[in-house]
This record gives sequence, structure tokens and C-alpha cells, in this order.
Amino acid sequence: MKNFDKHFDVAQEILDLTDKELKNLAPVNILMIGKSGVGKSTLINSVFRERIAETGIGKPVTKHLQKITRKDVPITIYDTRGLELDPSVQKQVKDEIYKLIADNKGTEEALHVAYYCIQATSSRIEESEIKMIEEISNKIPVILVLTQAIGEQVKEFQQYIEEMNLDIAAVHSVLAEPYVISKDYTVQPFGLKELIERTFNLIPDSVRKAFTNAQRVDIERKVETAKTWATRYIATSFGVGFVPIPFSDASILVPMQVALLAHITVIFGVPIDKATILSIIAAVGGTGSATVVGRSVVSNAFKFIPGLGTVVGGVISGTTASIVTRALAYSYIQVLKLLASSELSGQETSTDKIVSMMQKQFKNYIKENKRELKNESTQLNMSKDSPLSKVEVARRTVNNFLDKLKNRF
Repeated sequence: MKNFDKHFDVAQEILDLTDKELKNLAPVNILMIGKSGVGKSTLINSVFRERIAETGIGKPVTKHLQKITRKDVPITIYDTRGLELDPSVQKQVKDEIYKLIADNKGTEEALHVAYYCIQATSSRIEESEIKMIEEISNKIPVILVLTQAIGEQVKEFQQYIEEMNLDIAAVHSVLAEPYVISKDYTVQPFGLKELIERTFNLIPDSVRKAFTNAQRVDIERKVETAKTWATRYIATSFGVGFVPIPFSDASILVPMQVALLAHITVIFGVPIDKATILSIIAAVGGTGSATVVGRSVVSNAFKFIPGLGTVVGGVISGTTASIVTRALAYSYIQVLKLLASSELSGQETSTDKIVSMMQKQFKNYIKENKRELKNESTQLNMSKDSPLSKVEVARRTVNNFLDKLKNRF
């Protein structure tokens, strides 16, 4: 536990910055419409994190509209009730929906997309529903979701609706939960990833980050989003203008890496505690204190490549910092992918497995880039008396980074 205590500050900084960034995300707002029993709650719980329909806070907005939120998931669900009742109640529901859309237009609470849910096995759609769908689609994008889509009649029903040529974004069939046919055969869920894809393409860019965080089904989307962002961030941080720094001052890399890991954590949205963060840091940072984690990470990276030598007394270039930090980021992404996949399947992941994966991925990535690292080590003046090792150079680098950080967060 002694070594973990030395990493405490860095771990806490990652958690604090993650929490801060999550709070600053503009939420994605989704309207759920459909009669009771069509599977709206099941769909919500299957698509979004933390089974939000069960664990979120539900507050009545109107007589027939409920607002569901959860503070650690950047999404707001507006759920409708009463569509199965008589026409006078249906009119009230419609009026409340239209007022909600109009009142929130142009604000952070503006509705971005509607899921109009119909049970696929019903094989019918009422005239009143068609009218409501068309009217709502004139205000916000509508995906007509056919829930509990089991059986051949579903294809016929979907084709029937598609041939109506309604002015909607899509007609989409899903099975949100496993459907048991017999003790020997179960139909697995389908259509959820495709629903995520359709939704992502409809919502504004400003809430796509929140949507990627909130959804739990398309883990590869989280992975690719994190990789794309990390590559761009690292290129900006360690590209042109990065002043080589003395190895003794490698700890100035830590704020950059903290910001990087925090942002990746926000993209994935998986619950991660301090103990797990500490284990991950220890996996690649050795036993150095929090103030020299950067030095430990770089030093360990060099150890993975026989013949590369040491950077002690030398300098770290932008290329070296970039490769090592990218290895850290990509390894962390793989760990969060494992955690997200385990959460989706309802399994637990041991700390030992997390540490082992982090170490393995980090080592492999460094080895893949060993030629570039070797070239860097031979080109740089590794003398302790090199002008590059002057403290002033390191201080300029710190100041440049802090200026970038102020603009970025």
C-alpha cells in the first residue's frame, strides 16, 4: 500500500478532472413515446448506462411527461404516459409534447431526437399514431422503433410501415433483451448498435460526446473516439514547438497525461474508482512518487527495448514524449474497453487482470515503435552539460503547456 500512497495525488487529479469535464458536458436529450407495455424502459436500460430508467431520478414535467436524469450520465430522457388511453387524453399528451419541444428550443434542454416505440408483434399502427409521428417529425427527428421484434411477421410489419413513406428518419427493429424460445435456444439481442449509429448521425455535434459516453452498447465507437481524440491531443502537445526537456524534469509530462487519461475516461463513461486508477499508474509508472511519474513511465518504456540505453542525464524530445504518451493512452483505452465489455456482460474484472493488460499493452506499443525511439536516442545530445538540460528550457516548456491547457479546458 506504501507505493500506492505515493501515486495518490495523480490518481485524484485524474478523477477530479474527469468529474469536472463530465459536469461540463452538454447532455443529449431524447424523447421516448409509446404506449405502456411496448418496452420503452427495457430499451432505455439496454442502450444507456447505469440502467437509467430504473436508477435515474424521475421528475414529473407535466401530467403525462416524466423527466429522467442521473448525475453521472450526461443524458436526459423524457418519457410519455397515457397514449393507450382515450382520445381526449392522447390530445393532452400531444399538446404537452409540442409545448415541451417549443419551450426548450434553442436551449441546453432542447430535444435532439425522438424514439417512437411500437411493439413489433402488434402488426398494426393506429391512424392517431401516424398523425402524431408526422407532426413530431416536423419538429425534431423521429426514429420509429419496433420493439420486441421476434417472428417473421415483424419483417412484414416493418415493410408495411416503410411503404407508408412517413417523413421520419428511420424505421428500426430491435430486440433489447435475450428472448428465450426454449431451454436449448435463446434469441440474442439485436439492432441496438444500429440504433446507436442512426441516433449519432441525427444529433448535433455539440452533444455527440455526451451520447458516446451515455450509450453502453457500441464499445468500438468509444474506442475509436478515444483513439482519434488522443492522437490529435498528443500531436498538439508534443508536436512542433515542443522544447526538448531534461529527463530530470520529466514530471512536467504528468499534467498532459492526466488531462489525456481524464478525457478518455469521460469518453468511455465506465465507473472507475481510485484504487483502479492507482493500479493502472503502478502498472506502468513503477514505484516513483507522484511528482516523478512521468520520469518512471519514460524510463520503463526505454527498459523494454534492449540496447536503447538510458535517458538518465539526457533529454526527452517531442517524438519520445509522443510515443510514450500514446502508448500510455492506447493501453488505457484497451483497459477501459475491457471494463466496458465486462460491465455490458454483467461480469467483474479483477485488478490483477487490469494491471496485466495495462503492462502488456504498454510494452507492446513501445516495442512497435522501438526503431523511432532508437533513432531519437542517437540523434540527441545525451550529455549532462548539454544546453538542453538547463532548467530554464524546462520552465519554458511548462509555461507553454499551461497556456495550451487554459485554452483547452
